[in-house]
Amino acid sequence: MRRVMVAAALLTVCGCISGPMSDNPTLVRPPGAGCDNAVLVSPGQPGPDAYAQVFERVLDVLDDYFVVKYNNRYDGHIVCYPRIAPGLEQPWKPGSPDFTERLYATLQTVRHVADVTIKPADQGGYWVQVVVAKELEDLSRPIRMTAGAAIFRTEPTVERTFEVIDTSTPAPPGYGETRYIPKGRDTALEQQILRRIQCGF
Repeated sequence: MRRVMVAAALLTVCGCISGPMSDNPTLVRPPGAGCDNAVLVSPGQPGPDAYAQVFERVLDVLDDYFVVKYNNRYDGHIVCYPRIAPGLEQPWKPGSPDFTERLYATLQTVRHVADVTIKPADQGGYWVQVVVAKELEDLSRPIRMTAGAAIFRTEPTVERTFEVIDTSTPAPPGYGETRYIPKGRDTALEQQILRRIQCGF
């Protein structure tokens, strides 16, 4: 009787513990999914020069992190060149604000691509939206892979091969290009850039 009461008490407290059904899995969102990183910037003196102040401030902050590839004042769009994320060995470089991302960028080759949009707000001021995409380098094999290399080499020390290189033949597609895998957005870096932009006003 005591065992039945203990089992009933456990079922009452814990309930039926089971995982999600195979035909109806639980929706798990990655961190930062659906995050709209935008901030309202209001210059001190609204007027015809307010937009120019906001645009110049955004360019000034982005210049510390990226090299600007394209900017257009008329449509309020700024695109930056990709930049390799600094790791723990480069603490003086901005980017990768938290320790986890710094460690990840130390062990892997990660790059950031920034895209900024500036739009006028209905209540006055301007919406500044910063999107920083994170990409991981795609390698066919590790760069310093030593597994499988023979310890004692049988080939001669100097091996001269004479090949005729025909420059008229085009290289195959993708040859010599570095490929990157999209890994989502770096919301921490976006927030850091937005805080610096907002502190200027």
